[in-house]
Amino acid sequence: MSQVYDRVALIGLGLIASSMFWAIKRAGLAGEVTGYARSEATRDTARRIGLCDRVCDTAQEAVEGADLVVLCVPVGAMGEVAADIAPVLKPGATVTDVGSVKRHVIEAVSPNIADGVHFIPAHPLAGTEHSGPESGFAELFDNRWCLLVPVEGSDMDAIARLRALWEGMGSNVDEMDADHHDLVLAVTSHAPHLIAYTMVGVADDLRRVTDTEVIKYSAAGFRDFTRIAASDPTMWRDVFLTNKDATLEILGRFTEELFALQRAIRTGDGEQLFDYFTRTRAIRRGIIDAGQDTDAPDFGRGKANP
Repeated sequence: MSQVYDRVALIGLGLIASSMFWAIKRAGLAGEVTGYARSEATRDTARRIGLCDRVCDTAQEAVEGADLVVLCVPVGAMGEVAADIAPVLKPGATVTDVGSVKRHVIEAVSPNIADGVHFIPAHPLAGTEHSGPESGFAELFDNRWCLLVPVEGSDMDAIARLRALWEGMGSNVDEMDADHHDLVLAVTSHAPHLIAYTMVGVADDLRRVTDTEVIKYSAAGFRDFTRIAASDPTMWRDVFLTNKDATLEILGRFTEELFALQRAIRTGDGEQLFDYFTRTRAIRRGIIDAGQDTDAPDFGRGKANP
């Protein structure tokens, strides 16, 4: 791959930003990558592990002269960060983000973007339950999808350039409308995470099953719920507060399905249960066939790729 941007600024230095840095360096996609994190401890860690070519002590310093600015902060903080960096954004620069909610981010960030600066929201559909600057790795985006969500009037050349960066980092890239994105993610990510948090909470509340039994005898189902429920609490709090309507719509649908299954179990309707499980099994097979997971017993999450 050839260089796409002279200078990229990463604001927020967690899993996604650190993985972006290593992926950019792997493919030589940027001349210089600057970084900023609100926490001094995070900045110190980043410097210690060589994350970013230059770690700055303010967001404004990090974005000065940058051709691409990537907001890698929780969605609830996007607007505040955008307002902070707005005065020093280079004319012609592109601002993008990696948040898993798009309508709220557009409403929070857009008012802070001056004419002559391009704002192209994005969302890489990749991650692990780990967080922080040391959790990133260059391969995180390989064969995963990144959704670009251009706003009205987005510059075509700026979109093409951002697409080239994500493809250079190993992603498949698609474009999507913001509201449709938020509904899709409510189905594929947000509601499943809430259900996982709930299931782990139920196990904690069910005192007839002791903590040691839950930990010692965790079969694959509960174990994978706990993997999802270990995700960053700040990020997920903000997701549910900012994608409220779509998440509630999908949870309502989930509740209806759950009631139907409860009824089938109560009435001994084995045929309905079998048909339902057969249909859902086919969806799992489709995910594997699309190359988005493996059918390995550990769901493809070995020690080398957590």
